[in-house]
Amino acid sequence: MPDPAPSAASLDDSALVSRVARHDPAAFEALMRRYNGKLFRVARAILKDDAEAEDALQEAYLDAFRHIGDFRGASNIATWLTRIVVNQALMRLRKRRRDRVVVPFRDAEDPGPAPVEAEMADDSAESPSAALLRAEVRRMLERRIDELPVAFRTVFIMREVEDMTVEETAECLGIPASTVRTRLFRARARLRESLARDMDMATADVFSFAGDRCDRIVAGVLAAVPASRRE
Repeated sequence: MPDPAPSAASLDDSALVSRVARHDPAAFEALMRRYNGKLFRVARAILKDDAEAEDALQEAYLDAFRHIGDFRGASNIATWLTRIVVNQALMRLRKRRRDRVVVPFRDAEDPGPAPVEAEMADDSAESPSAALLRAEVRRMLERRIDELPVAFRTVFIMREVEDMTVEETAECLGIPASTVRTRLFRARARLRESLARDMDMATADVFSFAGDRCDRIVAGVLAAVPASRRE
């Protein structure tokens, strides 16, 4: 009895691409699900809008499906798909901004590789309050990332969030590797500066004593004063 055919989700990229080229819908679905998260975040980094990023990703997938026969394996399929998504997102951005220049793909000086930064992992179980705090910090970081220029924002997402290499990022964007390093360096610097300002403003309200806490303590003390006088 022959072995059952493997499911599309278990196939490697090259096998999926071959089956997609034969118009296998299951293989195309598996390929999309494999790279949906990465490609959405790249589109979102450029467009700063969830709905537009979804539309751009859908159009990119359709474009990829129509031209899958052009994929020759010179790069991996993830890089090929990312370039299509980048192009689709940039076309939408240009349409939104009319004839304004969107991404100046030539930078001046190159300060060299960005400094290595320590990573902090938190594997312990979170309390509800810690989870809320983490969510708020994430929203604050997302807002600050959205404020970066699109050229910096795109490189930051590809390198820091999607963990793409300098070479992969450069290939997807069609820019030199030195420019990728420059933009990442500047994106990190801008984020550090803006987040530092946020922290300075937030520390004024840390463990705030006003409001309900203040009212409870004052009421408790006042309620205890008559009793202490009677003793």
